Amino acid sequence: MTRAFAVAAAFGFSSEVIAQSIQLGMPIACEPGRTCYIQNYVDVDPSASTQDYKCGTLTYDAHNGTDFRLPSLASQKAGVEVLASASGRVLRTRGDAPDGAFSKSAREAVRDVECGNGAVIEHPDQWETQYCHMASGSLMVKPGDLVKAGQPLGRVGLSGMTEHPHLHFTVRHKGAIVDPFAYGAPAGSCGSGALLWHPALHARLAYQERVVINAGFTNGPVTMERVEDGSEGKELPSASAPAIVAFVRVIGLKTGDTQRLVIKDPIGNVIAENRASQLDRNKAQYLLFTGKKRPATGWERGTYKAMYVVERDGRVVLQRDLEFTL
Repeated sequence: MTRAFAVAAAFGFSSEVIAQSIQLGMPIACEPGRTCYIQNYVDVDPSASTQDYKCGTLTYDAHNGTDFRLPSLASQKAGVEVLASASGRVLRTRGDAPDGAFSKSAREAVRDVECGNGAVIEHPDQWETQYCHMASGSLMVKPGDLVKAGQPLGRVGLSGMTEHPHLHFTVRHKGAIVDPFAYGAPAGSCGSGALLWHPALHARLAYQERVVINAGFTNGPVTMERVEDGSEGKELPSASAPAIVAFVRVIGLKTGDTQRLVIKDPIGNVIAENRASQLDRNKAQYLLFTGKKRPATGWERGTYKAMYVVERDGRVVLQRDLEFTL
């Protein structure tokens, strides 16, 4: 018995699953958990309900791929390459869809072009990978081109049905949608099946229920628009700042989660706190902030600290600590 088949047997995968599988590299030039985040997985529930491969909430009805989200429009504008996840031949492309049409004109603007600019690549043994929402004018390949794993195909954009910059990555085998995190998993199982990703990626692509994708300090009111365009938090509060404000943007929060964000001054006194109401539904993203206006005596010099905590059933499930020195 080969080592691959021995591992397959140990985890309950058939030799047929291993023999038919494809090994995938990163389809986007980013560092998971730092410069990109998985917003959604394949919806493995065939009903009107939704469920990701871990029986979690990181998906939506009939979602057929993995969404690698960038933290802001600023990172997208700086240029993030979309990469061939495996070697193959380009089957189809589209490169003339405009960026931002969905956010401006809603669904009618992207009817029949929901993928936006993208490419489909065929691989041996009837495998296909698809790459969506690339930037207008960034496509680097055409039908018939042979591509190598890791070769740039274009750049992440905002084309098609998307309101934030991300790569939608779909895998198919013999025409059927495959979840690259749970290939061959029995229906209704949680966390089983085979990973199709290269072994070096397994730890980097580990499942995270909730993730902070933006966090920082600023000196005034916080808006989602400024967080999204990357300008929020670029300038830290100074000694003359009218306020000290901490903010976090989080993805993957669940029904029943409670949040709090606290700022402490250099001597440890709490100067601002925001305790959000318990969530009554799952949240794809959530912005929380708190702050204090400058006192008449001015700001204490030293290190200001902020702590963001998410609790569920009395247990801390996510924490992020921030600090800056004035």
